Amino acid sequence: MLSRAFVKSKRSPQTGHESSLRLSSSIMEYEDLIFGFMEDIPLISFDEYNHDNYNCNNIKSMTSSESTQLTLRQVLRASVGVMGESPLGMTEKVVLLGGKICAVKRFRRVGIGRREFGRRIEKVAQIGNQCEYLVGVTAYLYAKRIKFVVCEYYPMGSLADLLSGAREQGHTALEWKHRFKIIQCIAKAIAFIHSQNPPRYKHLRLNVHGNIKSSNIMVNIDFSAQLSDYGFVQLAMFDDTGLAELLVPPLPEREYTKTVSQEDDIYNFGVVLMDILGWPEMKRSDSFEFSVEREEEEDVFKVLRMALSCRNSLPEERPTIEQILSCLGETVLKCVSVK
Repeated sequence: MLSRAFVKSKRSPQTGHESSLRLSSSIMEYEDLIFGFMEDIPLISFDEYNHDNYNCNNIKSMTSSESTQLTLRQVLRASVGVMGESPLGMTEKVVLLGGKICAVKRFRRVGIGRREFGRRIEKVAQIGNQCEYLVGVTAYLYAKRIKFVVCEYYPMGSLADLLSGAREQGHTALEWKHRFKIIQCIAKAIAFIHSQNPPRYKHLRLNVHGNIKSSNIMVNIDFSAQLSDYGFVQLAMFDDTGLAELLVPPLPEREYTKTVSQEDDIYNFGVVLMDILGWPEMKRSDSFEFSVEREEEEDVFKVLRMALSCRNSLPEERPTIEQILSCLGETVLKCVSVK
């Protein structure tokens, strides 16, 4: 279900012989960088910390350290394919020695310095790693020519992969019960993010995701789901004027405001809901792309009404995530199970 991009073998700069391994185009681009370093560069990894004593107000409770087991050279050489691309960057599948699989998000451009980037990603990772409905961030690297973060890998791929597989390649369409489970998980992820204390850090809003879309929703084999890229748009922005280029689809109010907001998250959640429901094909054919049992009809149309409400052109008229959870039959999250 995952899209892989491979290119022809390339002669190794070291041996001059063609490699038997097929490298992704992104690695071809950086192969000169691998052999150009006099010394390898270690990644910065996030240490384990006590979940029970976690305090959202204590942003300094997590420390970082230089990893002696994972380096830039290891990551670049271990990439086996491109999983997806967006205006924000490229996501690659990486298979490390020992068989561990990770996803690496490489940013196309970063407009902040090393110290500020590290400060922001630490805070984003600290909060994100506390929630079972958010994709965990394990390490990052900031070098002159390349900046990326290392995240957990999900072999089922993204929600966008699953939906397009059924629509374009004839794969079995997701059943409604699986779609509804994914909706509930993502609503809980958004609720966790929006429940964070008001931002205390300049240019960093910890209570906003900023880039909710189907390709950023990762699906497990049991059809539970995790939301990825929490806070990443705030790592990549040069300034507020560059935000609109990173957000797809554009928001109705984007021409009037240049900062991320919770209302943006709700609108984009509505777009995801419409995608899950199969819009606009549903509108054209007056039917769903999945079978609906009689007892499921109420939930299906409840989600449709919710999606339309989330996409209200007036930000202040959109529902809050608490109202959405209530509509889904969920209680407002007081705490979220840790991983």
